[in-house]
Amino acid sequence: AQEEAILELFEGKNVILATPTGSGKSLVAAAMHYKSLGMGRQSVYTCPIKALVNEKFLALCRVFGPENVGMTTGDFSVNREAPILCCTAEVLSAIALREGPESMRVDVIMDEFHYYSDKERGVAWQTPLLTMSNATFLLMSATLGETGFFAAEMERLTGQPTATVASSERPVPLDWEFSKEALTPLIERLQNEGKTPVYVVHFTQRMATESAQALTSLNLTTSEEKA
Repeated sequence: AQEEAILELFEGKNVILATPTGSGKSLVAAAMHYKSLGMGRQSVYTCPIKALVNEKFLALCRVFGPENVGMTTGDFSVNREAPILCCTAEVLSAIALREGPESMRVDVIMDEFHYYSDKERGVAWQTPLLTMSNATFLLMSATLGETGFFAAEMERLTGQPTATVASSERPVPLDWEFSKEALTPLIERLQNEGKTPVYVVHFTQRMATESAQALTSLNLTTSEEKA
Protein backbone atom coordinates (compact mmCIF):
# COMPACT_ATOMS: atom_id res chain seq x y z
CA ALA A 1 0.00 0.00 0.00
CA GLN A 2 2.87 2.38 0.79
CA GLU A 3 4.51 2.00 -2.60
CA GLU A 4 1.20 2.22 -4.45
CA ALA A 5 0.20 5.42 -2.63
CA ILE A 6 3.59 7.06 -3.22
CA LEU A 7 3.52 6.24 -6.92
CA GLU A 8 0.03 7.70 -7.24
CA LEU A 9 1.18 10.91 -5.51
CA PHE A 10 4.17 11.22 -7.82
CA GLU A 11 1.81 10.96 -10.78
CA GLY A 12 0.10 14.12 -9.50
CA LYS A 13 -3.06 12.49 -8.16
CA ASN A 14 -4.98 13.16 -4.99
CA VAL A 15 -4.74 10.12 -2.73
CA ILE A 16 -7.05 8.70 -0.07
CA LEU A 17 -4.98 6.37 2.12
CA ALA A 18 -7.16 4.14 4.26
CA THR A 19 -4.88 1.61 5.94
CA PRO A 20 -4.57 0.32 9.52
CA THR A 21 -2.50 1.88 12.28
CA GLY A 22 1.15 0.86 11.97
CA SER A 23 1.04 0.43 8.19
CA GLY A 24 3.42 3.30 7.48
CA LYS A 25 1.18 6.19 6.46
CA SER A 26 3.82 8.60 7.79
CA LEU A 27 6.25 7.41 5.12
CA VAL A 28 3.72 8.26 2.42
CA ALA A 29 3.30 11.73 3.93
CA ALA A 30 7.09 12.16 3.99
CA ALA A 31 7.21 11.24 0.31
CA MET A 32 4.70 13.98 -0.46
CA HIS A 33 6.79 16.52 1.47
CA TYR A 34 9.86 15.38 -0.49
CA LYS A 35 8.03 15.75 -3.81
CA SER A 36 6.80 19.22 -2.86
CA LEU A 37 10.29 20.38 -1.88
CA GLY A 38 11.68 19.17 -5.19
CA MET A 39 8.99 21.06 -7.11
CA GLY A 40 9.39 24.27 -5.11
CA ARG A 41 5.91 24.02 -3.60
CA GLN A 42 4.72 24.29 -0.03
CA SER A 43 3.30 21.23 1.70
CA VAL A 44 1.04 21.43 4.72
CA TYR A 45 0.63 18.66 7.28
CA THR A 46 -2.42 18.95 9.50
CA CYS A 47 -3.89 16.87 12.32
CA PRO A 48 -6.45 17.43 15.08
CA ILE A 49 -4.34 17.80 18.23
CA LYS A 50 -1.67 20.39 19.04
CA ALA A 51 0.54 17.80 20.75
CA LEU A 52 0.59 15.73 17.56
CA VAL A 53 1.43 18.83 15.52
CA ASN A 54 4.38 19.50 17.83
CA GLU A 55 5.52 15.89 17.55
CA LYS A 56 5.30 15.89 13.76
CA PHE A 57 7.11 19.24 13.58
CA LEU A 58 10.09 17.84 15.50
CA ALA A 59 10.09 14.64 13.44
CA LEU A 60 10.07 16.54 10.15
CA CYS A 61 12.83 18.86 11.38
CA ARG A 62 15.01 15.79 11.89
CA VAL A 63 14.26 14.52 8.38
CA PHE A 64 14.22 17.71 6.29
CA GLY A 65 16.15 20.16 8.48
CA PRO A 66 14.70 22.88 10.74
CA GLU A 67 15.19 25.56 8.09
CA ASN A 68 12.63 23.77 5.89
CA VAL A 69 9.92 23.16 8.49
CA GLY A 70 7.54 25.56 10.21
CA MET A 71 4.66 25.22 12.64
CA THR A 72 1.57 27.17 13.60
CA THR A 73 -1.12 26.09 16.04
CA GLY A 74 -3.12 29.27 16.52
CA ASP A 75 -1.36 30.34 19.70
CA PHE A 76 2.21 29.66 18.58
CA SER A 77 4.02 30.05 15.29
CA VAL A 78 7.57 29.46 14.08
CA ASN A 79 9.05 29.68 10.57
CA ARG A 80 5.56 29.90 9.12
CA GLU A 81 6.71 30.55 5.54
CA ALA A 82 8.82 27.38 5.45
CA PRO A 83 8.34 24.92 2.56
CA ILE A 84 6.84 22.42 5.01
CA LEU A 85 4.22 23.68 7.46
CA CYS A 86 2.69 21.72 10.36
CA CYS A 87 -0.59 23.05 11.71
CA THR A 88 -3.86 22.12 13.31
CA ALA A 89 -6.87 21.52 11.08
CA GLU A 90 -8.46 24.76 12.25
CA VAL A 91 -5.45 26.77 11.06
CA LEU A 92 -5.64 25.18 7.62
CA SER A 93 -9.38 25.83 7.58
CA ALA A 94 -8.75 29.53 8.27
CA ILE A 95 -6.23 29.64 5.41
CA ALA A 96 -8.76 27.94 3.13
CA LEU A 97 -11.47 30.47 4.04
CA ARG A 98 -9.12 33.42 3.60
CA GLU A 99 -7.42 32.38 0.36
CA GLY A 100 -9.51 29.52 -1.08
CA PRO A 101 -9.07 29.23 -4.85
CA GLU A 102 -6.60 32.12 -4.77
CA SER A 103 -4.12 30.14 -2.68
CA MET A 104 -0.82 29.19 -4.27
CA ARG A 105 -0.12 25.64 -5.40
CA VAL A 106 0.14 23.62 -2.23
CA ASP A 107 0.16 19.95 -1.23
CA VAL A 108 -2.13 19.21 1.73
CA ILE A 109 -1.77 16.21 4.02
CA MET A 110 -4.77 15.72 6.28
CA ASP A 111 -4.03 13.12 8.95
CA GLU A 112 -6.77 11.53 11.08
CA PHE A 113 -9.22 12.48 8.34
CA HIS A 114 -12.09 10.61 10.03
CA TYR A 115 -12.54 13.80 12.09
CA TYR A 116 -14.42 15.01 8.99
CA SER A 117 -17.57 13.55 10.55
CA ASP A 118 -17.07 15.16 13.97
CA LYS A 119 -20.11 17.31 14.79
CA GLU A 120 -18.12 20.10 16.45
CA ARG A 121 -14.81 20.16 14.56
CA GLY A 122 -15.55 18.43 11.28
CA VAL A 123 -15.96 21.73 9.45
CA ALA A 124 -12.21 22.29 9.76
CA TRP A 125 -11.62 19.19 7.62
CA GLN A 126 -14.46 20.02 5.24
CA THR A 127 -13.53 23.60 4.36
CA PRO A 128 -10.25 22.89 2.49
CA LEU A 129 -12.03 20.31 0.35
CA LEU A 130 -14.60 22.92 -0.62
CA THR A 131 -12.32 25.84 -1.42
CA MET A 132 -8.65 24.93 -2.11
CA SER A 133 -8.89 24.17 -5.81
CA ASN A 134 -5.13 24.70 -6.33
CA ALA A 135 -4.21 21.97 -3.83
CA THR A 136 -3.29 18.33 -4.16
CA PHE A 137 -4.64 16.31 -1.24
CA LEU A 138 -3.46 13.29 0.71
CA LEU A 139 -6.19 12.15 3.12
CA MET A 140 -5.10 9.59 5.71
CA SER A 141 -7.01 7.58 8.29
CA ALA A 142 -7.14 4.09 9.74
CA THR A 143 -10.91 4.25 10.24
CA LEU A 144 -12.47 5.46 7.00
CA GLY A 145 -15.58 3.85 5.55
CA GLU A 146 -16.90 4.55 2.07
CA THR A 147 -14.61 7.04 0.31
CA GLY A 148 -16.21 7.40 -3.10
CA PHE A 149 -17.83 10.71 -2.17
CA PHE A 150 -14.48 12.27 -1.20
CA ALA A 151 -12.77 11.02 -4.36
CA ALA A 152 -15.48 12.52 -6.55
CA GLU A 153 -15.48 15.85 -4.73
CA MET A 154 -11.68 16.21 -4.85
CA GLU A 155 -11.67 15.49 -8.57
CA ARG A 156 -14.42 18.06 -9.09
CA LEU A 157 -12.60 20.69 -7.00
CA THR A 158 -9.02 20.22 -8.21
CA GLY A 159 -9.52 18.82 -11.70
CA GLN A 160 -7.05 16.06 -10.83
CA PRO A 161 -7.76 12.32 -10.63
CA THR A 162 -8.03 10.74 -7.19
CA ALA A 163 -6.65 7.33 -6.22
CA THR A 164 -7.93 5.36 -3.24
CA VAL A 165 -5.42 3.04 -1.59
CA ALA A 166 -7.08 0.83 1.02
CA SER A 167 -6.03 -2.22 2.98
CA SER A 168 -7.26 -4.11 6.04
CA GLU A 169 -4.04 -6.04 6.66
CA ARG A 170 -2.32 -5.04 9.91
CA PRO A 171 1.50 -5.20 9.78
CA VAL A 172 1.45 -5.14 13.59
CA PRO A 173 -1.20 -7.59 14.90
CA LEU A 174 -3.33 -6.66 17.88
CA ASP A 175 -3.72 -8.92 20.92
CA TRP A 176 -6.79 -8.27 23.03
CA GLU A 177 -6.94 -8.88 26.76
CA PHE A 178 -9.32 -7.69 29.49
CA SER A 179 -7.65 -7.36 32.86
CA LYS A 180 -8.59 -6.12 36.32
CA GLU A 181 -4.93 -6.10 37.28
CA ALA A 182 -3.57 -2.86 38.75
CA LEU A 183 -1.74 -0.71 36.22
CA THR A 184 1.79 -0.85 37.66
CA PRO A 185 2.05 -4.66 37.97
CA LEU A 186 0.29 -4.99 34.61
CA ILE A 187 2.93 -2.84 32.89
CA GLU A 188 5.66 -4.81 34.63
CA ARG A 189 4.15 -8.10 33.44
CA LEU A 190 3.84 -6.86 29.86
CA GLN A 191 7.48 -5.80 29.92
CA ASN A 192 8.57 -9.21 31.18
CA GLU A 193 6.53 -10.84 28.40
CA GLY A 194 8.24 -8.69 25.78
CA LYS A 195 5.07 -6.78 24.90
CA THR A 196 6.50 -3.27 25.13
CA PRO A 197 6.28 -0.45 24.18
CA VAL A 198 2.93 0.15 25.84
CA TYR A 199 0.57 3.09 25.34
CA VAL A 200 -1.41 4.01 28.46
CA VAL A 201 -4.48 6.13 27.73
CA HIS A 202 -6.43 8.06 30.38
CA PHE A 203 -9.62 10.09 30.30
CA THR A 204 -8.10 13.06 32.14
CA GLN A 205 -4.72 14.75 32.43
CA ARG A 206 -4.83 14.31 36.20
CA MET A 207 -5.19 10.54 35.89
CA ALA A 208 -2.32 10.44 33.41
CA THR A 209 -0.08 12.42 35.77
CA GLU A 210 -0.90 10.14 38.71
CA SER A 211 -0.11 7.04 36.66
CA ALA A 212 3.15 8.53 35.40
CA GLN A 213 4.25 9.16 38.98
CA ALA A 214 3.31 5.63 40.02
CA LEU A 215 5.23 4.11 37.12
CA THR A 216 8.48 5.82 38.13
CA SER A 217 9.02 2.92 40.54
CA LEU A 218 9.45 0.52 37.61
CA ASN A 219 12.81 -0.09 35.99
CA LEU A 220 11.72 0.05 32.34
CA THR A 221 15.02 0.90 30.65
CA THR A 222 18.54 -0.50 30.59
CA SER A 223 21.61 1.39 31.77
CA GLU A 224 22.59 1.95 28.13
CA GLU A 225 19.16 3.38 27.28
CA LYS A 226 19.25 5.70 30.30
CA ALA A 227 22.67 7.00 29.24
